[in-house]
Amino acid sequence: MPIAQQIKHYMESASWIRDMFEEGIRLKQQYGEDNIFDFSLGNPVMEPPPAFYATLRQLLQNPPPGMHRYMPNAGYAETRAAVARQLAKESGVAFTAEHIVMCVGAAAGINVVLKTLLDPGDEVLFFAPYFVEYHFYADYHGGVAKVVPTDAHFDLDLAALEGALTPRSKVVLINSPNNPTGVIYPATTLKQLGELLQRKERQFNTTIYLLSDEPYKKLIYGGLTYPEIYPHYSNTISVTSHAKDLALPAERIGYIAVNPQCADLEDLLGGMSFTTRTLGFVNAPALMQRALVHLQGVTVDMSQYERKRNFLCDNLTAMGYQLVKPQGAFYIFPKAPGEDDVAFVKALQAKHILTVPGRGFGTPGHFRIAYCVEDQTIERAMDGFRAVAKAFGRG
Repeated sequence: MPIAQQIKHYMESASWIRDMFEEGIRLKQQYGEDNIFDFSLGNPVMEPPPAFYATLRQLLQNPPPGMHRYMPNAGYAETRAAVARQLAKESGVAFTAEHIVMCVGAAAGINVVLKTLLDPGDEVLFFAPYFVEYHFYADYHGGVAKVVPTDAHFDLDLAALEGALTPRSKVVLINSPNNPTGVIYPATTLKQLGELLQRKERQFNTTIYLLSDEPYKKLIYGGLTYPEIYPHYSNTISVTSHAKDLALPAERIGYIAVNPQCADLEDLLGGMSFTTRTLGFVNAPALMQRALVHLQGVTVDMSQYERKRNFLCDNLTAMGYQLVKPQGAFYIFPKAPGEDDVAFVKALQAKHILTVPGRGFGTPGHFRIAYCVEDQTIERAMDGFRAVAKAFGRG
């Protein structure tokens, strides 16, 4: 066998999104890109805001001395300070540069945190539906992944979580706004979550860390305010990236923020700086760090995503699809008519519409639509969505 059995198993487990992506390439070659309606990937077509390009030009025309030299593994002090100021403003928590570790996107940040925290056999709990790679991240670092359900509206099922927690539980991982549902966990739920974890820490005489995965934090709609987790639980670590709010997915830039009230704060931050280096990231990209100093509080135009969401939700609902209207991110996770999500996704594919079965996110019977695409892709796909809904007894 040329590759490790573990990696072969991972590749097979992650095949739904990969297979849809590869199928999209094949169909676009066969029928032309304009005739394939690809909602399979969360790869935003929106361009970064003008301030990003203006900042890059300024940096390239007036480079600071040593701009391309090595730096501390946690990142440039001025970048971490700028991030901390913005985060303190948004959360009301007294973050400083010392509480921030710059990372190579949110995925790298999660891996850095888990490598720092997990001993072999420690449990990482997360909620379905979930980002499919959470399983792999936990396993990479010797952890045991445990999946907990959500309720009918995709809010956290705290009773189920309480039943799943054990003395080996080390990390509870949440993602809000959620991929694939777009649901934002409300402040009342987060408060109850914090109370539950505090109670379990006392019961088990252990420390449980709450890891909040927040790359969609600023993509929220309807005038909602993002419910911060820090006030509700001391042992909180957040990870985010600027892939979505600045439309920079390929630049791989983000940060880890550790609650100033977190247990073992100094050891945690030292461990994350160490694992950033030894996992091979070494440090987050220098040029992007320099740019972020000047881009705090800047985002893409969220109203464009909100308009796409409204158009899709209104039309799909009128066709008979059942869905929870997303409050953020750029995904919709409807029920699959007929309940066989694979069969339904294949029927859509026959109409040149590419989506992903819900079982790829741990929730069979649904399918994910990523609407970070051009308006014409959404509009031209409506006839196909309507025809397949009728074929499955809807509309």
